[in-house]
Amino acid sequence: MEVALRRAARCTATSSLSVRRSPGLRRSARAISSTSSRKATPLPHPTVPGPPPSAPQAAISDPQERAARKRQQAQAFIQSQQKAVNPAKPISALQKRFWKNVSVAETEEGLQIHLDTRPVRTAARKVLTLPRHRRALARGIALEWDSLVSAQQALKQHYIPLTSISSRAMDIEAADTQHGVDNEIRGSIIDVMMKYLSTDTLLCWAPTKTIHDPQDRGDIKPLRQRQREIAEPIIAYLTTHVFPGIEIHPILDESSIIPTAQPDITTSVIQGWVAGLPAFELAALERAALASKSLLIASRLIAEWSAEYGHLRVKPSDDMAEVSKDRFDIDRAAEAANLEVLHQTEQWGEVEDTHDVDREDLRAQLGSAIVLIS
Repeated sequence: MEVALRRAARCTATSSLSVRRSPGLRRSARAISSTSSRKATPLPHPTVPGPPPSAPQAAISDPQERAARKRQQAQAFIQSQQKAVNPAKPISALQKRFWKNVSVAETEEGLQIHLDTRPVRTAARKVLTLPRHRRALARGIALEWDSLVSAQQALKQHYIPLTSISSRAMDIEAADTQHGVDNEIRGSIIDVMMKYLSTDTLLCWAPTKTIHDPQDRGDIKPLRQRQREIAEPIIAYLTTHVFPGIEIHPILDESSIIPTAQPDITTSVIQGWVAGLPAFELAALERAALASKSLLIASRLIAEWSAEYGHLRVKPSDDMAEVSKDRFDIDRAAEAANLEVLHQTEQWGEVEDTHDVDREDLRAQLGSAIVLIS
């Protein structure tokens, strides 16, 4: 009898322990909340019903207002840099402007730019000496150095574009004199320029129709149409006057993103033309191609502004007003090189301190190439 009672007690204890440890029973026994459930009450939307708002547009401001604002920002930056200098330590020599006056000096070797009495030198420590007939270029370089506020700015190319491109032209000219036209500097420039031809900005046209094209916007043409309208006159001029007898085709088809190569005769003729350019024209071609990402736009600039091609532009019977109006200048070159960005900013607006800075830098680089060979 006692054994049966003990067995019954053990079974009861085991069953009660399994009930306490069972997850399902514990969840069912625990009360989640004592508050009775209620239905949600909808509230009116704070905005007015209708179509979504249009894309944000950049605020239209006066160019003089933007320039004044940027001058204030630059002045504030200079003041903050001056406050950051430890007064216990002397200021760096590069943070000072060690010259007061800038002048163009005519010497026996040619035109030199003097900072007080010191001549401006290239990165190779050679005195920057220009031919006497390039007086406008010398004055432009003098103006660059007169606008600097510290010697440290002279280490950055975008502050002195005319000085840097003139130094490049002098290096090419010195290499041509010492080693002939088959020197290393000229060869490296030719190789880079021909690589730009295979992906030329002027020949990379957008597809005929994309999902990013503006909808129901009659005031904006499709990007491919605008690219053709700008590229075809440039290509026609080059294949008529500069590269006669060759054909230049677009790199991208209407429905493909895979580039196609130019004919071998086209590549050979253009490479021969680049190899035969004088030192100053070759330096200008390199600068314009690197800035515009286009060998053809750079070639059009060279043909328009270089004295080597003056016979193509002005004739005794031409009206000078019409000639000046039809010239391929900085504005037309920058538009051809930056058309895709321009097409996007016309739809979605311009980012301040980004698109405007890139645009002005492009114009400065193209302008330096024009001044070098004019």
